[in-house]
Amino acid sequence: MTKKFSQIHVLLIVMVIVILTMWTLTGSDFLNPGNFQSMAYQMPELGILTLAMMIPMLTAGINLSIIATANLSGIVMALILTSETSLQATGWQSILIVAGAILVGFLIAALIGAINGFFIAYLDLPPILATLGMMVMLNGISIVITQGYVISGFPEAMLEIGSADILGIPVPFLLLLICAGIVSLVLNRTPTGTRIYMIGSNPVACFYSGVNNKTVLLRTYILSGILSGVAAVVMTSRFNSAKADYGESYLLLTVLASVLGGVSASGGFGKVAGVLVSLIILQMVSSGLNLMGISNFLTLALWGIILLLVMILKFLIEKFQQKRV
Repeated sequence: MTKKFSQIHVLLIVMVIVILTMWTLTGSDFLNPGNFQSMAYQMPELGILTLAMMIPMLTAGINLSIIATANLSGIVMALILTSETSLQATGWQSILIVAGAILVGFLIAALIGAINGFFIAYLDLPPILATLGMMVMLNGISIVITQGYVISGFPEAMLEIGSADILGIPVPFLLLLICAGIVSLVLNRTPTGTRIYMIGSNPVACFYSGVNNKTVLLRTYILSGILSGVAAVVMTSRFNSAKADYGESYLLLTVLASVLGGVSASGGFGKVAGVLVSLIILQMVSSGLNLMGISNFLTLALWGIILLLVMILKFLIEKFQQKRV
């Protein structure tokens, strides 16, 4: 019996090609451990936001408010962290204030996700319109709060999250791996995860099998919101600041990385492993081009080309396998 190629196999082939190409073009600089550590610092925020986008896409939905959610959560955390009490605190007091600020940020992100889920599940609003409206509203709130300015100057305990490493592995990258592990566990080992896939595949059949679709959708968008809150922690700790328009360029990239990773735009299929490999490929291309001094605009074009090539390669492999059956 012939083993079928999946999206992950195609991505692994593409990753090997990218590594060999970048190694040929940049020499030993690309395979330098310092370059890989740099990639590990750069990838987490886009990676966590991509996971936040992936989960609604599995239900044939979308969450256009993930960036706005992350920014508003980051701004609220920043307001707490730049208060007089926070700046005067030391030792364990400072750590507790940072933990409290992060908790408040998570609660806000989860609340935004719950509102999105309520609009989509209980008011039957199309996900693209519900989350687009939420995105515009959150952007407006963030601008009103900050007046368009940057909020900066956080305690050292907060900055450590974005800059520290454990055994040479950046803490933000470890956060990405933890988030990926939790999302994979939820999707593959829990009833909620099974129902998310079922809703994406056939919501009507899912409903008649006894599943409460509304509850599942509500949980889906809450989880997406919480992941946006985690991304907010990474962004604010790395930049030592919060602003209303941080990360706006990431929105379409999260969709690109999800689709490249094998997440079906029509829902029902997609794995965390595929998304992680797609993120690694995109980051390798970006880092390789940076080493060559090539414009970031060309990087975006190449990312799009890679997506098209993967889709074409997958199509050709599937056609070849069908002929052999």
